[in-house]
Amino acid sequence: LTGVLDDCLCDIESIDDFNTFKIFPKIQKLQERDYFRYYKVNLKRPCPFWADDGHCSIKDCHVEPCPESKIPVGIKAGSSNKYSKAANNSKELEDCEQANKLGAVNSTLSNQSKEAFIDWARYDDSQDHFCELDDERSPDAQYVDLLLNPERYTGYKGPSAWRVWNSIYEENCFKPRSVYRPLNPLAPSRGGSCLLIVFFSWTGLCLEKRVFYKLISGLHASINLHLCANYLLEETWGKPRWGPNVKEFTRRFDPIETKGEGPRRLKNLYFLYLIELRALSKVAPYFERSVVDLYTGNGHEDAESKALLLDIFRDTKSFHMHFDEKSMFAGDKKGAKSLKEEFRLHFKNISRIMDCVGCDKCRLWGKLQTQGLGTALKILFSEKEIQSLPENSPSKGFQLTRQEIVALVNAFGRLSTSIRELQNFKVLLQQTR
Repeated sequence: LTGVLDDCLCDIESIDDFNTFKIFPKIQKLQERDYFRYYKVNLKRPCPFWADDGHCSIKDCHVEPCPESKIPVGIKAGSSNKYSKAANNSKELEDCEQANKLGAVNSTLSNQSKEAFIDWARYDDSQDHFCELDDERSPDAQYVDLLLNPERYTGYKGPSAWRVWNSIYEENCFKPRSVYRPLNPLAPSRGGSCLLIVFFSWTGLCLEKRVFYKLISGLHASINLHLCANYLLEETWGKPRWGPNVKEFTRRFDPIETKGEGPRRLKNLYFLYLIELRALSKVAPYFERSVVDLYTGNGHEDAESKALLLDIFRDTKSFHMHFDEKSMFAGDKKGAKSLKEEFRLHFKNISRIMDCVGCDKCRLWGKLQTQGLGTALKILFSEKEIQSLPENSPSKGFQLTRQEIVALVNAFGRLSTSIRELQNFKVLLQQTR
């Protein structure tokens, strides 16, 4: 892949260099810190669109929840919004069990803090969300250590997996008129081969709908890259060996094998990277305020985590070829508002489809990356609210829950890893020629 991406003034080589030398090493370190490694998720929510076809029984599909005793006290002591030191108090930290019983609003908190929590909850229930959020108070919601449950190829495939992606693309995604995805390769087809019509034209599709399609295609490409890069190569005497699978990568992305579609998918990955990079640069003022701490209860760890996050924000703001989101929804106000709402509802529906994924590990990472992208979109459409944030008090106009923050950082970390893995595959392909 070379050259300039469509719909933006950025070239692939610049993104490769920026990601490799600035972002990737730092985002890897940040994801290892306690605040970002524990993600609360409900993997038992029923599929809202079709009858459950059963969960994957492959052992690598299993997700190991994290015991409560392992969760940092500052994370489990309160509601998802209480990520700052000001929103916790010492009595809660001394008695975690009591704090859990007290619920989202602790009677020992000041009136100002109570009002802030109410405002936050009201905002979270507003119509600005691009994702269907899990109820963290549900007894089925559990903390997962992301480092102990890495995203990789589990063997989950076939009709169940295809049904999820087909539903996303065919029912919830804006597409060019000439685009048809491959039919399910497991279904019988004429001549024994899968029908695939390559798409050429975006005629009649506005910028916003092109962007939406590219975001979903880029997310799909990124997930496929993770699976190719962390593939079960062999298992001898119960000891699995994971690593890059060049043959699988070629099958999914090679221009000849994919009828020219593979490179387009990878370009959409770069486009998605730019969108989330832009969101990080835009949300920086939110975290630069002294009132926001990445609170776990360990003061030294929290200070280091915030310093590293702010360092990453400085890098994102230094990037000189950002996507210009102001070009989106810039038509007449009524039409723009209607299109934005359609955009939001389509994406929210896709986040609900993630509850239909049969493999728990795939569901975990699908939900996290979808929520991360939804949070990025929420940020890009909240620029005015972010610019008017108060320095020393909670915001009434824009707020992120801890879950959204964790998803945003880890989702971008996955994209950064994808682009880094793509460089590795380039080397491996050269070695095999």
